Amino acid sequence: MAHETAFGGSAATFLGPAPARVELDAELLERVDCGRYVREKVRYSTAPGERVTAYVCLPKAADRPLPAVFCHHQHAGRFDLGKSEVVGLGGDPDQAYAHELAERGFVTIAPDAVGFEERNWSPDGASNVTWFELSTRLVQGRTLLATCLHEVSVALDYLATRDEVDPQRIGFLGHSYGGRMALWAPAFDHRITASVSHCGCIPFRDSYTRDTGLQAEFVVPGFAAAHDLEDVVAGFGRTSLLISAGTADRWSRGAERLFAAARQSLGDRAELARYDAGHVFTAKMRARAYAFLRDRC
Repeated sequence: MAHETAFGGSAATFLGPAPARVELDAELLERVDCGRYVREKVRYSTAPGERVTAYVCLPKAADRPLPAVFCHHQHAGRFDLGKSEVVGLGGDPDQAYAHELAERGFVTIAPDAVGFEERNWSPDGASNVTWFELSTRLVQGRTLLATCLHEVSVALDYLATRDEVDPQRIGFLGHSYGGRMALWAPAFDHRITASVSHCGCIPFRDSYTRDTGLQAEFVVPGFAAAHDLEDVVAGFGRTSLLISAGTADRWSRGAERLFAAARQSLGDRAELARYDAGHVFTAKMRARAYAFLRDRC
């Protein structure tokens, strides 16, 4: 896992320590035939005492290892929903990109992020527990983002154990919360060869307004005093990046400026797609994202 970034020194300066690595100890919980692919529900360890469930979608009849995509779910204030939405088992059908990519020949993995779906420990299973998850880490000199990035990397470790996956062709796709993670994850795990950030590229400098604000997962003490997302993107390894943004989407503010900086650090590996739309992920937008992953993974 790569931790050196373009803003100098180790990311641990800002993120604090990552959780300790443990054996995956993966287990298969469920296997469902979905027509053109098989959907598995798996569980594996990400840290001492922490096990995560994820859906893995495997295209049928592949005669060679396939590219794989980490599909990060959105936020939308729906803490009762995570991985199930991106595989099409609930929520918004426009968010079922893990399902659609599997139908197009990609292996996909979709875990629950901390505080979502099976990892929401509130009494009603739907309340916001992420600020607790953040604050209890901050007082220990840790951050929630360090945990989230660590868990992305562990999911890629799991993919690497699968014979169906070509470990040299790993993509990342996310909308909203997932779109933010699509900017951070490639800077900290250089195995990601292509990343699509959709409706989640707002920089810190544009987030200090009451209609946006900061999501708990991206509270990184001291980082924004001298740095912003351009510095994160500059830490990409070989990753190609598609910034996908809506002109009427407040979470897409700053897309052009970030893209200009990305072109400086990534060259023609950076692309921008702008849509006259709000915080949505339409079929047209998804088709552009899928084509980028097909060409760049």
